[in-house]
Amino acid sequence: MTDPIADMLTRIRNSSMRGKSTVITPASKLRAWVLDVLADEGYIRGYEKVTGPDGHPAIEISLKYYEGTPVIRELKRVSKPGRRVYMGVDDIPQVRQGLGVSIVSTSKGVMSDAAARNANVGGEVLCTVF
Repeated sequence: MTDPIADMLTRIRNSSMRGKSTVITPASKLRAWVLDVLADEGYIRGYEKVTGPDGHPAIEISLKYYEGTPVIRELKRVSKPGRRVYMGVDDIPQVRQGLGVSIVSTSKGVMSDAAARNANVGGEVLCTVF
């Protein structure tokens, strides 16, 4: 697998379109940090570390719905292994005029675009969520 973050985002996107309550993805620290931001912003209920069916560590993500529709409407990968996207604090994009969230990997950790602006740091824009 060349892009584990894109794999996790695709699993979340597909499961929410199918109306699943949970989805399992392989565990890693970066995935957990991205899920922390999604949980803090209210896009998922939460996650917990479990052992997958193959015996390897995994993460079980609890998806969030509002009146039967998924809370996550759009989930896009911005920075990819073939083309990394780095932005300064002034260039970090606002998603849908601030209604969505950009997840940024900075020198101070993985955080939302608003938190990165408050901390006055830029970094790699991992994905956008609306």
